[in-house]
Amino acid sequence: MRRTARLLTGTALAVATAGLIALPAYGGSTVSLEVSPSAAVPGGDIIVSTAACGTNGAATGDASAVGAGTFPLAAGARENDAVGRFRVPPSAQPGTYEIVAKCSPGTRVTGDLTVAMPAANSGAPHDGVQPHGHVNTGVGGALGTDPTKTAAGVAALAVAAAGGTWLLHRRARGDGI
Repeated sequence: MRRTARLLTGTALAVATAGLIALPAYGGSTVSLEVSPSAAVPGGDIIVSTAACGTNGAATGDASAVGAGTFPLAAGARENDAVGRFRVPPSAQPGTYEIVAKCSPGTRVTGDLTVAMPAANSGAPHDGVQPHGHVNTGVGGALGTDPTKTAAGVAALAVAAAGGTWLLHRRARGDGI
């Protein structure tokens, strides 16, 4: 029993020590690149900021992953902040993209940008484009616009109407069904 207890205690101590050694030397700082808004549509303006660049606040941003290329970051209103802007290209596809900022001292920070397609049924035309096409209401159009299928459907309805009328007429005369 003592041997098992020593073995378990030794294993727990080894795991705890390994965990302490694996901690980052800078104390677990969570400085990253803040992307605002973190979710955007193609054509949207994005602001990025970070406190990782120190007092000079100079950095170069890279939004090539989303197709926007590089952009400068300069000292912001808050102390030790570097701030930059870019626009999501209209051709951007939906997905999550990594945005990078490289500070002058060589520090590299990243943040994520999620690109989504604009809602198709928002009710307002976008960029002056008027709506076009048919409206999917669920009424009619089950056979499509093929004239042969439309004529066959009309004929089937006519036969059903004539048969119903004939049956009602026989019943009214008392002939039975």
